Formats: sequence, C-alpha cells, structure tokens
Amino acid sequence: MVDVNAQIDAVTRSIETKEVDDALAYVQTLAQTYPSPIDDVWDAVTSAERIPRWFLPISGDLRLGGSYQFEGNAGGEIKRCDPPNDGIAGYTITWGMGMGEPAIVNIRLVEVDASSTRLELENVASAASLPEGMWEQFGPSATGIGWDQGLLGLALHFVGGAGGIAPDEAAAWVMTDEGTSFMRLSADAWAAAQQLDGTAQDAAKAAADRTYGMYTGELPPPEMG
Repeated sequence: MVDVNAQIDAVTRSIETKEVDDALAYVQTLAQTYPSPIDDVWDAVTSAERIPRWFLPISGDLRLGGSYQFEGNAGGEIKRCDPPNDGIAGYTITWGMGMGEPAIVNIRLVEVDASSTRLELENVASAASLPEGMWEQFGPSATGIGWDQGLLGLALHFVGGAGGIAPDEAAAWVMTDEGTSFMRLSADAWAAAQQLDGTAQDAAKAAADRTYGMYTGELPPPEMG
C-alpha cells in the first residue's frame, strides 16, 4: 500500500516560464529527499542494473557522451556526468521521444547528511518544441505526472530494499484506485504550481483535468501534428 498523500507532500514542485538560451522555455522542477547516502542514490539513478528496478528497462552506453533508451519511453544523450564529490553530484541528459527538439533534464544530488540525499530534477522544454496549443491544453502536469511517478518509484525502491518494485507491477498499480488518486493529486499540485507562475486558476485547473483524463484513459491522447 502506497501512502499517496505522503508522497505528494514529500515532493516540492515549481514551473517557471522564462528565457533560456535566448528562447522561451518552460522550466519544471521537482525535489525530494531520500533516506540513503549520496553514493547509493547516485548508483540508483545511474546504474543500468538498478534503474529498471524503480523506473523502466534501459539500454545504451551510460557514460558521458553516450546515449540511452528507456523501453517504450524516452531516449537521448548524456551531456554531463559529475559523480559524487564533496557532497554534490549530477548529470545532464537530453530527453525526447524522437519527435521535435528534446527537453534538457538536469539531475542534481545534494548530501543532506550521512544517511539522506536530496534529489533535484529540472526539466527544460523549449516552448517552440511543443505542438501548437499543447501547453495551453495540458500544462505542466502532462510531464509532471510522469516525473512524479518516477520519484515515487525511487522512493519505493529505497523503502522496499534491493528488490524495489517491478515495472509491470507499477504499470498495473497506476490504474488502481490508489494509482488514479496519486495522478489526481499530482495534476492538482502542478495546477497550483502553474498558478504561481502566473496562469489563471481556471485555466490551470482545466489543463490539469485534461491531463488527468488523458492519463486515466477518459480522454484520448493529444494529436501530435
């Protein structure tokens, strides 16, 4: 049983619409502290053997300059890789589905103390790379729910021990009452973050509702043009 409310509350979220490299971008951030030393968290988020235990099967050359592919999901290139040193670590990857300009994802680990580590995830998506009208229709929860699920998987991995949670079990869990409640709360949390970025409450809520409907199958996926 997953305490969905506790997991939602454990993550801080923000969205900021701003110029990045002279282009308008949506900068989405999430952060959560995990009960494990920085070396262990680093291994969990970079090891081809451990990543499938909490996220998805992965293939590729997982080193600086290499490329990766998640099974049935995104792929990209590894642009930066800084192993733990003096309490910090991080890496940068491109993140795309083979259509249009990929997003840039920055992962940063910060040692809180000897037994806990804060993970910060930043997703930078160029506004020009998104299909016309997609951001207005679905807002940050379109990607935010997926990232929330990833952070949940990592949390369960540390709580559940070395075996973690199998991806097929996670896929089934998503459509349970617990799983849909988690997605509803995630969508609402992203709507709140979008309002802080300046979006009107009604527009942010409508976008979150559409995204939730898309994830649960109540609405069809968006046309990608």
